[in-house]
Amino acid sequence: MTDDPWHADRLDLDAYLARIGVAARPPSRAALDELYEAHVRTFTFDNIDVLLDQHPGVDLEAVAAKFVGRGRGGYCFEHATLLAAALVRLGYQVERRLGRVGDPPTTARTHCVVIVTVDGQPLLADPGFGFTLLRPIPLADGATDDYQGFPFQVRQITLGNGRGWELLRRRESGWEIMHTHDELPVEPIDLVCGHHYTSTFPTSHFRHGLMIARYGDGQHTTVTHTTVTIRRPGRPTEHRDLGPDELPDLLRALAVPLTTDEHDRLLRRAAELRTAG
Repeated sequence: MTDDPWHADRLDLDAYLARIGVAARPPSRAALDELYEAHVRTFTFDNIDVLLDQHPGVDLEAVAAKFVGRGRGGYCFEHATLLAAALVRLGYQVERRLGRVGDPPTTARTHCVVIVTVDGQPLLADPGFGFTLLRPIPLADGATDDYQGFPFQVRQITLGNGRGWELLRRRESGWEIMHTHDELPVEPIDLVCGHHYTSTFPTSHFRHGLMIARYGDGQHTTVTHTTVTIRRPGRPTEHRDLGPDELPDLLRALAVPLTTDEHDRLLRRAAELRTAG
């Protein structure tokens, strides 16, 4: 029995570590950085199951079966659930938080991040954002990190009567806000509700556009049903139209492990989205 409402004890930690290729190590900043980067590089950010109307849910067992069992990816609720459980099992102090992508007054709390405290220093881990950190960043006002040439920054803000945080990324034109998060307590039901909204609400952008993102050697690639975006450190962002027959090759290049049925249905869904404009 456990008092943990997130049921981290149900995770097959050895299988997770084997999937991402990392050995179990005592908690430390170096060990955290290694595990986090391996997680981000192993699992895609994508909304494929939302588009295919087959999402298994965001409880730990469903996420582990999908990510660890199949090598698939997903979006923030799934990534945060899995990473947080693994870190808890490894002895880290972990907190889940919810945030907003876009203008706070007009967006819901439908993004999930993980705060990990190591040696008294809280760190922001953001495994489930399309173009995200490659290692956790100190949760401190003005903290900046350009690990492997991708610069990010954290800023403290006021949200209502409480404290909040912004994560920003450096673009050619300057710093751009990615999302904000608050410090309110989060329970498993909050992720279930957020996932239900993002995966079923008629105007949710997760239902109206394909999104697949992954880090590769020296670059980050994002694919939608209409575009391909490639980011490389120190070079202008490459942004171009997706060729009419290019998606199958990109699915192979990004190592998205789909069944034949999923692959075929995804190609049809992407074509429908392109036609719909």
